[in-house]
Amino acid sequence: MGQPWMLVRAAAILLVTRQTLALSDIFEDGKSDKEILDNLLRATRYDKRLLPPVQETVKVDVSVLLLSLASPDESSLKYEVEFLLQQQWFDPRLKYSNQSRYDFLNAIHHHNDIWLPDTYFIMHGDFKDPLIPMHFSLRIYRNGTVFYSMRRHLILSCQGHLNIFPFDDPECSFSLESISYEMKSIKYVWKNDEDVLKKSASLATLNAYLIKNQTLECNWNNNWRGNYSCLGVKLIFTRDRAFYFTTVFIPGIILVTSSFITFWLEWNAVPARVMIGVTTMLNFFTTSNGFRSTLPVVSNLTAMNVWDGVCMCFIYASLLEFVCVNYVGRKRPLHNVVYRPGENPVIQRLPAVLSRIGIILASPLGDKKRDSTGVANEIVSCTNCGPNPCTHTANNGCAAEVRKKEPPHPIRVAKTIDVIARITFPTAFAVFLIFFFYHYSSYTHSDEHT
Repeated sequence: MGQPWMLVRAAAILLVTRQTLALSDIFEDGKSDKEILDNLLRATRYDKRLLPPVQETVKVDVSVLLLSLASPDESSLKYEVEFLLQQQWFDPRLKYSNQSRYDFLNAIHHHNDIWLPDTYFIMHGDFKDPLIPMHFSLRIYRNGTVFYSMRRHLILSCQGHLNIFPFDDPECSFSLESISYEMKSIKYVWKNDEDVLKKSASLATLNAYLIKNQTLECNWNNNWRGNYSCLGVKLIFTRDRAFYFTTVFIPGIILVTSSFITFWLEWNAVPARVMIGVTTMLNFFTTSNGFRSTLPVVSNLTAMNVWDGVCMCFIYASLLEFVCVNYVGRKRPLHNVVYRPGENPVIQRLPAVLSRIGIILASPLGDKKRDSTGVANEIVSCTNCGPNPCTHTANNGCAAEVRKKEPPHPIRVAKTIDVIARITFPTAFAVFLIFFFYHYSSYTHSDEHT
């Protein structure tokens, strides 16, 4: 009985030895990587439906290399991100002998025969290329390490504070997780504990101003299911402030201040003042409407709405000021008051002021009628006329009198309105500019700190 058992044992050892010799022949120096892979992946020893036979959870090291960033429209909330996704894991079934002359095997043509993690992108927006990547690399190293990289092109739907547009910093994020394996089977980790994404040396950008990026593990709000391993990427972009200043804010300031030029023109220069007011209003309408057609539509009030509304109010108010001045200047003067062009209103009122303190100033500067004694015939109210009020001139013998100022000439009132507008309008607009830019810039900084 013992002799047949010894024969069976010897036959088994011989069979294993032959298989070992045959396997070592496969890894000889002259064998190609295809022959080696065909042997490694034959159905009798490899099944791609099974996870790599490791003692613990299969750990997949992930890294992302940014290749290009683009935004189709400066005012949109969509950004195109092209990157290289690299995944690395260990599969002991794919070890091969050191007798081979290949440091790694190019398994791109055996892509459908090797177990790969079913990585799925969530919270991104849309793929610009097919779901199944056409550009990828698959390498197998001697110790069984598998290195899998693929090029992806995502169109990210980002989140921004449109109420402060264009002072907002859109935040874009996407996540990746396994669609079928739970965390006890597969765990994704960032390779070398990277806290930021790698950037290509030839990183290309188009209307995409990336100011910050961050790698993190998904929280409960970023992944679909809590028992699946998930990694997240956060990209923070900023707007091109110089673009908006050169195309929106500076032209708006020029148009608004141009409407203030009418305050320095004569009150009766109707063609010039009407042309300036109407032209600035139409130009501002054309500029703002052309730019707002590309803005995202929101229901709340945005910074651009505030800018357009206030600037339009200033332009329209300057036009209304001209209408008011022209209307007042054409009114009929009361008490036949005479207006002499070129007279200074301060010098005009000086004789009346001095006469009230007993000093009679005989000067041709006054525009009041004077008698033979040189005293101005000012209109006064008399107190000894009985119950009914009456008015007399200053030297008509009225015993008790209270002097009344004569009404100003309408042209003088019109010019006074222009003088006041020269100060109030630019001052008010300067205050608005300071408040507008300080308010929204501070709002942006507070969002960054939070």
